[in-house]
Amino acid sequence: ITVKILTMIPSVSRNAAKALLARRTVAATNQAFETTKRFSGSASFHINTEDNKSSTRFDFTEENYIYVEKILSKYPANYKQSGIIPLLDLAQRQHGGWLPVAAMDKVADIVGVSPPRVYEVASFYTMFNREKVGKYFLQLCGTTPCMVCGSEEIKQTIEKHLDIKEGQTTPDGLFTLREVECLGACANAPMIQMNDDYYECLTPATTIELLEACKKGTPPKMGKWGSLPMNGQVSCEGPKGKTTLFVTPKPPPIREGGFDGKVDPASVKEHMAY
Repeated sequence: ITVKILTMIPSVSRNAAKALLARRTVAATNQAFETTKRFSGSASFHINTEDNKSSTRFDFTEENYIYVEKILSKYPANYKQSGIIPLLDLAQRQHGGWLPVAAMDKVADIVGVSPPRVYEVASFYTMFNREKVGKYFLQLCGTTPCMVCGSEEIKQTIEKHLDIKEGQTTPDGLFTLREVECLGACANAPMIQMNDDYYECLTPATTIELLEACKKGTPPKMGKWGSLPMNGQVSCEGPKGKTTLFVTPKPPPIREGGFDGKVDPASVKEHMAY
């Protein structure tokens, strides 16, 4: 249709129309690009900075090279690239919670692939931070269960108390706040993931309590089950406490001639009728 219209008007007007169409195309592209940047955790491309460029040196510590060997030993020699994700995680932990491009290049060199093969992994998974984050990386769940239980109020509390907005880092480098999708702790909403740890059943008061503890370098320790509900719960029990499973259930008996834990792996496919 656009071509048809352009052929029906004089050449001068046609050139003006082409220029207008080009400007609108560029504007639409820029708007889409800005939207993509705004709704993603970080840009989908690399921007060189003084502490994050290919020429910046990165190498694993001697201690971490032991873990590198352990990771690679899990895979056949011709499938070393299967270790990209755990190696990136190791590099990120060594580098203070984020991945410089030099670290990705090092992983590519170790597993024997071209750097773009590692970049595409690091840019796909949100667990990898390709931009510097604070010592305490706060990921606030904003999906439906958390939202209806008050995650927006928790977000506003964090922003006001730390004087930052979502996606920003405090000037002292202690905190970064990012809103994310479901973190799988819906029963104890609202919640945040701080680094590796889950802090659940939050209120504005307990959120401030958590932030202040982190400022002192003493974040609350995780509870018995690997997370910490901030309202006194042990796990995700209801207001009446534990009402079932007071004893550990006994497993069902093993049928005669059935699985006894001693199976030859070579015979599994045969037994499963593969």
